[in-house]
Amino acid sequence: MFKKLPGDETRALVSTTPDTAVVFRPAVIRTPAAVTIAIFIGRLLIGLVRIVWRHPVAVAVLAVPSVVAWLYGWRLALVVVWIPFSVLLPWALFNRDSFNAWFGRRLLAFWRLIWVYRRHWHAVMVISGLARHLRGRDYVPRLVRVRCTSWADLVSVKMLTGQAVTDWADRIEHLAHGFGATSCRVSVARAGRLLLTFPRRDPLAVPLPALALPETVSVEPVEIGICEDGRPWRLKVHGTHVLVAGATGAGKGSILWSVIRALLPAVWSGITQIWGLDPKLMELSFGRAIFEGHYAATPEECADLLDEAVSLMQKRAAKFAGVQREHIPTVEDPFILVVVDEVAFLTAYQSDRALKQRTMAALATLTTQGRAVGFGVLAALQDPRKDVLTIRNLFPDKIALRLDESEQVDMVLGDGARDRGALADHISFIPSEGAGVGYVRLETSPDPIRVRAAYVSDADIREMAALFETEETV
Repeated sequence: MFKKLPGDETRALVSTTPDTAVVFRPAVIRTPAAVTIAIFIGRLLIGLVRIVWRHPVAVAVLAVPSVVAWLYGWRLALVVVWIPFSVLLPWALFNRDSFNAWFGRRLLAFWRLIWVYRRHWHAVMVISGLARHLRGRDYVPRLVRVRCTSWADLVSVKMLTGQAVTDWADRIEHLAHGFGATSCRVSVARAGRLLLTFPRRDPLAVPLPALALPETVSVEPVEIGICEDGRPWRLKVHGTHVLVAGATGAGKGSILWSVIRALLPAVWSGITQIWGLDPKLMELSFGRAIFEGHYAATPEECADLLDEAVSLMQKRAAKFAGVQREHIPTVEDPFILVVVDEVAFLTAYQSDRALKQRTMAALATLTTQGRAVGFGVLAALQDPRKDVLTIRNLFPDKIALRLDESEQVDMVLGDGARDRGALADHISFIPSEGAGVGYVRLETSPDPIRVRAAYVSDADIREMAALFETEETV
């Protein structure tokens, strides 16, 4: 049999002795030493310039004392080191945020680049199957840059020619464990470039108490929690529909009540109405006064309330026809948010078939025609299967809290969401750690965002309802 080496061509050869190994010497082109040295020096200079450009603080910390010690001795180098150190140490102790923004995270990024990613890059790429070996050469994706935030490492990568995002998304667990992280998320930076996110800690591990009532009247994206990067989580409810899916105890109520709480000033001003459908009689009943008569609990009442919403929506559509294409909330034409807790009870588990069809028809009409005229639907359910809620694709924005199975993640957030890092099936079962934690996939972006909703307690809900009960009494 033949043993093929790089540069050999054995297809046209025939051997009369099958047991004899035919070995050919590969073609070798001798490169002049001057050319090799010039290429090496050029690459070295380019690498030094790149390091100085991307990590000026880290290079200065290492290079300046070394140069001073070499030219003037270690005593002067010690003084050079001590003077900035005496300034930076109090800065780091008394104003940690600004110090990290200017120096700390830059030094950390340089250290993580050298010690974590550069040191293990080749091995992880080969073992995970992202590198290729062709004709005796290893082709490895290029590590471009490492940046550090307060909670994660952001690694920029240049893919090999011909690779796809799914090649990386299918190997997020290999990448996470290979670089010592708990998870990895893949997003597209630009053509041929990826951004890998490796969390160093979990900023959402601590429960978030109920947010203060807003001081301004607005139906714009409402603040209901925090994102993983520390920014406020603002959820759009006007001009869209939102589906929330999660297992029992995952924190669906935190999202529903946080949205209601954020809209209270708009409700007081009259430019917003919140209608509640509570077939379980457990979640929305605490704040029944907030819905101002638009509350339903039994399946019959829920169907009637949905039909009323559809009728009002159609009248408003006829009023807006030829006049305006976008809804602006006013007292005459308020934004109406229909909140449905456990929508599956009405669409799948309802024994009355006629009632089920009425409910499904009304929800489908609202979700297909209500956005432009100021009607929004915020629905929550436990089981995201298609036969439970056939209209789930009519909800542009989706939220996946803790789910029982990995397949359910893509059912809620769409195909490929879990491969991009939406590990909703890995969220902790412990309420203090996982309740209200989830992943959001917006209509405008395919990349899931990890978030945590504020926890609105029963006492908070009673205080909110008491405000409306007091108004009614007065």
